[in-house]
Amino acid sequence: MTLKLFLITLLAAILFSAGEPPASFCEEVMPDTFVHIQEIIPDALLDIRYFTEHNFLGVKVDGYLAPTCILTRPAAEALARVQEDLAPFGMTIKIYDCYRPQKAVDHFVRWAKDINDTRTRKEFYPTVDKRHLFRDGYIAERSGHSRGSTVDLTLVPLPAPIQPSYKAGDPLKECYLPAGVRFADNSLDMGTGFDCFGEMSHPENKDIGPQQRANRLLLKTLMARHGFRNLPEEWWHFTLNNEPYPDTYFNFPVK
Repeated sequence: MTLKLFLITLLAAILFSAGEPPASFCEEVMPDTFVHIQEIIPDALLDIRYFTEHNFLGVKVDGYLAPTCILTRPAAEALARVQEDLAPFGMTIKIYDCYRPQKAVDHFVRWAKDINDTRTRKEFYPTVDKRHLFRDGYIAERSGHSRGSTVDLTLVPLPAPIQPSYKAGDPLKECYLPAGVRFADNSLDMGTGFDCFGEMSHPENKDIGPQQRANRLLLKTLMARHGFRNLPEEWWHFTLNNEPYPDTYFNFPVK
């Protein structure tokens, strides 16, 4: 561990013991234990939604200065092994989000508390009351993404189909609608769109079709084989089991 990283971790522990969120101790500097995913998996597809307006907030999220994916090196190297398993079958991974700075999480929290801002409800949470987002666990004041070893992703066949670009003002369609009706993602059909709040996104949901269940199982099995666990509420969300920073929440920007 470098001296810089030791001091950062020590300060985080002090802030945490004092009851303050351990999230503002590393404002601008990315530790050298983190990497950009393109350094490890040059052919990974990126669809970094929080750098765009096509997300449940409807605006670019604080802390995202570039459409890139940053992870701890162990998480990135484990993900590279997933990619290696997919390559012989003509598939690749597509990443929606990786490391997420605390300032982005704080943006999520401010949005969730503004119950009058429902501009994106039709697509991203059509069956969920925004007043219950904290209670139901969709929004929290801290995220595993801020620890640097969590990734949101899907699987895409190769050659990758063309995906239409979202333009501000495009009509929104419910994220649980069938593929071809909801927003056109170029991934395998997982039964819902990304960041679809609701039970249809639970990985073990039985109300989706057999092909969608098989696609989710493929993703979950591959990720588990290489040391990732799936969040029970989101088919796209995986965290490295042996994450190097299980209690540390970073706040440097994505750039």
